[in-house]
Amino acid sequence: MRLLLIEDEQKVASFIQRGLEAEHYSVDVEYDGEAGLTRLCEGNYDLVILDVNLPKRDGFAVLRELRARQVTVPVLLLTARDTIADKVAGLDQGADDYLTKPFAFEELLARVRALFRRGTPTTAIPLLTIADLCLDPVTRQVTRAGKRLDLTAKEFALLEFFLRRPGRVLSRALIAQHVWGVDFDTFTNVIDVYVNYLRKKIDSDFEPKLLHTVRGVGYVLKAPDAS
Repeated sequence: MRLLLIEDEQKVASFIQRGLEAEHYSVDVEYDGEAGLTRLCEGNYDLVILDVNLPKRDGFAVLRELRARQVTVPVLLLTARDTIADKVAGLDQGADDYLTKPFAFEELLARVRALFRRGTPTTAIPLLTIADLCLDPVTRQVTRAGKRLDLTAKEFALLEFFLRRPGRVLSRALIAQHVWGVDFDTFTNVIDVYVNYLRKKIDSDFEPKLLHTVRGVGYVLKAPDAS
């Protein structure tokens, strides 16, 4: 699952980002409302954690603009404002949940999980599979041939990105933009390094091999009989 955190207090943002990434979520961060809104309208996120007191454009304004543009991504508001009126205002403007600062990280994490569950009230979120490789977006578990695989947060995000695009050749630039949230730097091999990390975990001890290099282009996740 890919999250966007919009929080201007860098220590708070770093604390939340580290905690969520330790739980295998992929987290991008913006520090003001304008940048956050731009990122939201350009990116594909499963959840937004939005502070209310932001520079350039406050969280309520960001929320109103999102809903006016028909962006339906779940939004969890963070704020030091703890009055009933403030909470009602946030919920009425389209927020899905509201958490008052200061908060325990365990509560934030529980609310994130609840919002993901709430996103599909009538049907379960489908598993992502190819051959005998399976990723559960809700429980964050990955298995191959029934064996549980231990992935880091970035490895998980990378695999999820591949699994949502099976059989499609993905360039390094595309991977960098969607998994790392940055423009691709041709002078770094970080993507190749992480693909190799992932390949060792999902392919080294298993057959058939699923993650393939397309020389000069990028990578593709496919089963042997896939076109």
